[in-house]
Amino acid sequence: MVKVTLKDGAVREFPQGTTVAEVAAALSRKLAQHAVAGKLDGKVVGLTTSIEKDAFVEILTFDDPEGRDVYRHSSSHLLAQAVQRLFPGTRLGIGPAINEGFYYDFDSEHKFTPEDLQAIEKEMDQIIKEDLPIVRREVSREEAIRFFQEIGESYKVELVEDLPEDAVISMYSQGDFIDLCAGPHLPTTGQIKAMRLMSLAGAYWRGSEKNKMLQRIYGTSFPKKSELDDYLHRLEEAKRRDHRKLGQELELYTIMEEGPGFPFFFPKGMIIRNELEKYWREQHAKAGYQEIRTPIILNRSLWERSGHWDHYKENMYFTQIDEQDFCVKPMNCPGSMLVYKNSIHSYRDLPLRMAELGLVHRHEISGALHGLMRVRCFTQDDAHIFMLPSQIKEEIMGVIDLVDRFYKTFGFDYHIELSTKPEKAMGSDDIWELATSSLEEALKAKGMDYKINPGDGAFYGPKIDFHLKDCLGRTWQCGTIQLDFQMPERFDLTYVGEDGQKHRPVMIHRVVFGSIERFIGILTEHFAGAFPAWLAPVQVRVLPITDRHHAYAQKVLAHLAERGIRAEVDDRNEKIGYKIREGQVKKIPYLLVVGDKEAENGAVAVRKYGEGDKGACGLDEFTQMLMEEIETKKNPGKACS
Repeated sequence: MVKVTLKDGAVREFPQGTTVAEVAAALSRKLAQHAVAGKLDGKVVGLTTSIEKDAFVEILTFDDPEGRDVYRHSSSHLLAQAVQRLFPGTRLGIGPAINEGFYYDFDSEHKFTPEDLQAIEKEMDQIIKEDLPIVRREVSREEAIRFFQEIGESYKVELVEDLPEDAVISMYSQGDFIDLCAGPHLPTTGQIKAMRLMSLAGAYWRGSEKNKMLQRIYGTSFPKKSELDDYLHRLEEAKRRDHRKLGQELELYTIMEEGPGFPFFFPKGMIIRNELEKYWREQHAKAGYQEIRTPIILNRSLWERSGHWDHYKENMYFTQIDEQDFCVKPMNCPGSMLVYKNSIHSYRDLPLRMAELGLVHRHEISGALHGLMRVRCFTQDDAHIFMLPSQIKEEIMGVIDLVDRFYKTFGFDYHIELSTKPEKAMGSDDIWELATSSLEEALKAKGMDYKINPGDGAFYGPKIDFHLKDCLGRTWQCGTIQLDFQMPERFDLTYVGEDGQKHRPVMIHRVVFGSIERFIGILTEHFAGAFPAWLAPVQVRVLPITDRHHAYAQKVLAHLAERGIRAEVDDRNEKIGYKIREGQVKKIPYLLVVGDKEAENGAVAVRKYGEGDKGACGLDEFTQMLMEEIETKKNPGKACS
């Protein structure tokens, strides 16, 4: 017998050799039906894995991220088998699970088309019906190389040859299909219930432009057809909300071929941007920040001192001035440290909070660019806090409160991840441990739930990342808090302590919006272009019914403008129905229809975007209501309408 410790701490005994699937069945019939994989002492394993000694066992379903990866990785093998059945001679690249789906790369003489995807899907359905057992077999390096050489799978041979000497090499078979894979996988192909092939793309083998371009097929899969249908609906909704399309239609911003990756903002887009920056400045002033501005171009020696030259130069732009090397800044922190270093500081001055809306430039490959979401220049709402070691916890908690206040203003929920030391990092393990534990202490003191994101910290320190969730359920990493013991050391930053001696401050790097450009893109899609009134470029459009109502419409416009409301009049010679539809297309929060009755009574007939006709009310009453809505930064009731 072996003792199995379950996730809730309960201990059960099972005969040695019991499989993970059998444990699931013993616990719950429903759990067994939904199980896709397991965890054995923290390692993800297949359901057919036997338990040979006392172990901690967790049953994974599709709802668990690791279980979802197993399900979709198995789906990628299903895709590869179908392709090789339909297009013999196709060689295999790799086929991992990815966020919301999977892909597989192929080297085929046949050029895949969208029409091919339907045929491949049909073949995948056939393999699902065959319910083929998916069997794992461990092999030696020599056997693996020999096998894949014999069947002409040269990419697999290359992968095997590059594995570490002590690597466990395994192959998975399903029917006549065999693939090199670490696994784990579902027990059978029949366990995949609903899948859809999504798109085609090109991809260099192993991501290098020096290698051959392969054909990549993307797909997704779910345990239920209803879940697949819901996902496809969300994709269609995301297309409707695409910020690149809405940015053009609403005349907010665009990317032009003369500046790939460099956004252009139009007057209406600048209104949104300026409102965000105004709110940002108000909140930071209240939180005790001082605003600074540092140069965009600084000399190479600064970036060598900061560590960016060694750790980040492939993402930087360079120029020469007077035969000296200069760098266009990819980050604002070195400039902030120069500002700090410009003065002598006492312990009484700390914490010192310096904030900057700093324009930064980072080199991104062309294929990675995506509207405002991935650009080559953006404004980072940076702040750098210089503090005593004893102030770390309190300052981190203060930043958490600030980020929370910002996101609630826009109606976003979020989750938190704590990112730890990356493989390429500066500083000793002891310093990293101290910094990481300091972040954890602050999170626990705030009662915040978080998960660990191993190895994803900045090269100079661990960080807390805030992932906000939009109304389509997508997550976006925006805010971050990075604790840094390295930069103050490298820049020899000091303060004069109570003892009259020089001491080293600790530093926090943090952003709230992250990139203002990207945040505007996220807001555009979250609100589908129907921004809350306080952000909307045009808050009110006045619609006179006929020419004789133009004078009153202008009177209404002047009344609103005097109170700082952004308004305009549509005095075109068009029918009122057309003007209303036009205002709705432009997603203007309020349309005010004015005719004889309204002019006579000093009133307006109000139509609210997304809600329709709200009836007539006095002009003063409407103005007061709207000013309160703007002042409180009230969001629309249904961002997803």
